[in-house]
Amino acid sequence: MVTTKLYLDRRAVKEDKPAPLKIAVTKNGSTSYIPLGIYLLKSQWNVSANKVVNHPKKQFFNTYISKRKLEVDEIVLSMTANKETDGSITEIKNRILAIINPAETESTPNNLFCVWLEKFANNKNGRTKQIYLATLERIKKFKPKEYATLTFEDMNLEWLTNFNLFLAKTSPAKNARNIHFRNIRAVFNYAIDNEATSAYPFRKFKLKYEETRKRSMPVESLRKIMTADIDHHLEKYRDFFMLSFYLIGMNVVDICHATEIADGRLQYRRAKTHKLYSIKLEPEAAAIISKYAGEGQLLNYLDHHKSYRTFYNCLVRGLNEVKNALNSIDDGITFNELTSYWARHTWATIASDLDIPDATIAAALGHSYGNSTSAIYINFNMRKVDEANRRVIDWVLGRQ
Repeated sequence: MVTTKLYLDRRAVKEDKPAPLKIAVTKNGSTSYIPLGIYLLKSQWNVSANKVVNHPKKQFFNTYISKRKLEVDEIVLSMTANKETDGSITEIKNRILAIINPAETESTPNNLFCVWLEKFANNKNGRTKQIYLATLERIKKFKPKEYATLTFEDMNLEWLTNFNLFLAKTSPAKNARNIHFRNIRAVFNYAIDNEATSAYPFRKFKLKYEETRKRSMPVESLRKIMTADIDHHLEKYRDFFMLSFYLIGMNVVDICHATEIADGRLQYRRAKTHKLYSIKLEPEAAAIISKYAGEGQLLNYLDHHKSYRTFYNCLVRGLNEVKNALNSIDDGITFNELTSYWARHTWATIASDLDIPDATIAAALGHSYGNSTSAIYINFNMRKVDEANRRVIDWVLGRQ
């Protein structure tokens, strides 16, 4: 017997992200899914009523969903009456799709990798979306005449190996190339979940990582950054670096988009993980925030730039100029590189040198540590993180 029901598929979706609504087609305990092209938050789908709620397009969506569900149910009844429900549940789903969308079924194969990659990327936001689309561009350059017809089955061990050799011409670092392969693997998993393919070449093609280069500096170097006499136009870049350090290595995008200080704490949602985070605002950080007070955001960095990315590019160039200015001071302390990443890594290294527990450092940086239960307790006890940050800052300022 073949049955159908509406299903909000949250299996591969984070709690705060919209999930695809599908029609689940089940036979003898096996289920296949027909996507409806509608994405909803958990709070926007009433499971018991099978209706969209709390959505500006709820009336349109509910009309469309009812029509499509009725259409599928009528096809299933007809197939059952004509004894056409033999075969696997995937075959049954494909027969239903062939009746619903015959033109699409004939003209657009369901296993084209780049189609799925674009679909997957469009479910992401901001920088994450750009990273997936960057992988798409590299595939286009690798196979400019073939990428449009590239299927999951084409991307076997040999294809991945040759793609790796192609990437190595411009990206000699393994970890940089692995970003593209992680993206490809994520799309494979996404397509497998949606029953578009059963191919999975990553059982044989293994990602090989190399240890990340440490980006931390001695405390003497950090003190030089803080106190050196540099040109006025470079101060804003030096101040941004120090603000990131005082805020426990807070990322550039999060600093640029910060808006809220409540009860002496900077509250924000991390762009990378979408988790809420809170940092006690120490006087050193508060002074810089006051100096660069913004209009739309907490700080004015985006008041003079179209986007976070344009400011970030200016910051990269500005910190490089700060580095050159510092190296022109002949005091035996030199810098090979100075980027925003150094603030985060240096904070963690100093905290470790001060014998601050690894669990507290991990919580301060927004990382998981140990088992999930211990991580929950550490997140609730932010007093340890506050004390750790104050100790690190006092050490740099020579107060310990």
